[in-house]
Amino acid sequence: MRALHGNWFYVAVITTGLVGVWGLALAVTKRAAGRWFRLATYLAVGAMLVQVALGLLTYNQGLRPTNSFHLFYGYVILFAFTFAYIYRTQMEKRPALAWGLLLLFVMGLGLRAWSNVH
Repeated sequence: MRALHGNWFYVAVITTGLVGVWGLALAVTKRAAGRWFRLATYLAVGAMLVQVALGLLTYNQGLRPTNSFHLFYGYVILFAFTFAYIYRTQMEKRPALAWGLLLLFVMGLGLRAWSNVH
């Protein structure tokens, strides 16, 4: 489980980073967030939620990180997605910008969590 959690990190961080940059590019060029962007957003959010779930499963198996900030960043990721869900109607006013910034923020949290392990 620990190896899967460690390897899935790359999938989650790269996916959220790429889709986040895509969202900002759409916002800067004032283009609409189409169906493909929405699909990519769902995949990026899903990838990061899988990463957090794998972390929780790893923790429940008794494998604890050496630094408690690693857990902190995982919980902040969950809170960020929770608030995005709560404010989803407001985010639909400028979805590319909102989701792009959120995904880049979550990517940064993932990188910070990783830096507290290595």
